Amino acid sequence: MAATPEKTCLPQAKESKTDYSELCPTKEQGDAACPNPDCSQDLLQQFNQLQERFQRTTNALASAAHDLKTPLAILNGYVELLQSEKLGVLNERQREILGDMRTSGQRLQQFIQDFLSFSVLEIGELKMHFEAADLNSCLSEVCRLWSHSFQEKGLALYFLANEKLTEFAFDVPKMQRVVSNLLENASKFTPAGGTVWLHAEPYMWERRSASNPDNLTERRHRAITQPNSVKISVSDTGPGIPAEYHIEVFDDFFRLPQSESQAGMGLGLAIARRLVGGMGGKIWVESDPGAGCKFSFILPLLPPATANNQLVNSGKTK
Repeated sequence: MAATPEKTCLPQAKESKTDYSELCPTKEQGDAACPNPDCSQDLLQQFNQLQERFQRTTNALASAAHDLKTPLAILNGYVELLQSEKLGVLNERQREILGDMRTSGQRLQQFIQDFLSFSVLEIGELKMHFEAADLNSCLSEVCRLWSHSFQEKGLALYFLANEKLTEFAFDVPKMQRVVSNLLENASKFTPAGGTVWLHAEPYMWERRSASNPDNLTERRHRAITQPNSVKISVSDTGPGIPAEYHIEVFDDFFRLPQSESQAGMGLGLAIARRLVGGMGGKIWVESDPGAGCKFSFILPLLPPATANNQLVNSGKTK
């Protein structure tokens, strides 16, 4: 996401003309544009204008995507009605065509939903809702929803509940969305006959907050004897990801060069990153070309202090 204006490195404005010239060495005080292309003041103004334009564009595209949902849902409903043969018996060719129509409609519906989710996350309007829940049940439900899709693609999906996991507070729908995006990514790139594993375990997460790295009360400076987080991983037997793309794969609209033919907008992992960050966690990938991928993310057992009011940010937790 774009940096906020307060992060821009500009000298503090002062009353004296000398200090003002630090900000703009070639411009007298006034409203006229500075002729110096390196003027920090003009750059900041242009940045603010671009940020406002980006916000308007994102809102407009989100509104257009939302308007497409209803007519698409109606079309998908009619396709399902025809497939049920309640309006008449179909021949084999008609069933095949309707099957293709339904698949395409579902893909388009997923694209729209991904873009809507991205838009809400991008403008910071999605709140997290934490409540105590059973992670094993949550992950089992996700696997149940994906099992048919994996079977159709000739893939094996394995998940074994971990009895060491205790109930803790997390946002169940957001958790399921993250895991679904990771499973979808694995199914998309793992060839037929491959295997995907979903695993969760208690985890000891030692970290220092980015806002106050020298705080001696942070976990890294204390002996941790009990797990303070959970780690969820999705591993596959796909082609793997080169090391130079291990960070970029979580960027917005990013697609690997060798995956241009694959369907998708390049938002699945970006959305997962934002959601994980919103729940106070972090996400990463471990992979080598030809050796498959392992996407993992960590969530703290204790949610952020402002959980109920927290807006989702970029999710790049340090």
